[in-house]
Amino acid sequence: MSKPKNPIQMAVIGAAHGIKGELRVKTFTGDPLALADYGPLYSKDGRAFEIIDIRPAGNVVVVRFKGVNDRNAAEALTNVELFVDRSALPDDGDEDEFYHADLMGLAVKDDTGATIGKVVSVQNFGGGDILDITLGSRKGVLIPFTQAAVPEVSIVGGFVRIDPVAAGLVEDEDGDGELDSETAPGRDGFDPKRRPRGPRDAGGNR
Repeated sequence: MSKPKNPIQMAVIGAAHGIKGELRVKTFTGDPLALADYGPLYSKDGRAFEIIDIRPAGNVVVVRFKGVNDRNAAEALTNVELFVDRSALPDDGDEDEFYHADLMGLAVKDDTGATIGKVVSVQNFGGGDILDITLGSRKGVLIPFTQAAVPEVSIVGGFVRIDPVAAGLVEDEDGDGELDSETAPGRDGFDPKRRPRGPRDAGGNR
C-alpha cells in the first residue's frame, strides 16, 4: 500500500526508549498491542513504518520499527503521527459501531430534524469523548458525545441528531432545562450565531 488516501490516525510516536532504536508510542487503538495488526503504518509525508516488535509499557507501548536501529534514528521520529487507510479497519456491520473518523463531516441536526451544523472532529481531553462542531457560523462548539446529548448517529444517513438541552447548547431563562422559543433550534427566533452556553459537563462516554 502507498500513502493512505483516506488516512486514519492510529498512533503518535513519542520519545526514544533506550539506545537500540526503540520508541515509546501512544496508540489510539482499543488494544494498544493491536497497532501491530494493521500492517505498515504511514506518516503524513508517506513514509512507511513496519513494526517488528511491540510490548506494553504503562499507558503506551514500546515499539521497534524496521530500519530504526539506534537512539539517534529514534529521536528523529519523535512526534511523527502514524496512519492507516480507512479501508484497513474492519467493519462488523453493526449500525451502533463506528469509528470516530466516520463522524467527521456529518451534518448536525436538532430534535426537529433541522440541520444546524456539522461535525468537525472528535476530541477527548480525559473526561470522555467530545464532538467539535460548527453551529451556524460559529466554530469550535464542543458538546459531550453521550447518549443523552447525541441520541442518534446515522453514518448511512450522514447525520448525528443532538438534544440541544442535554448538549448544553440552550436552556430557558429560568434555567430549568426547558427549551424556550428564542433559543431552541428549529423554532422561531433561534439564532445559530448566538453564543452557546456550552455543556455543564463535557465528560462521560457515549
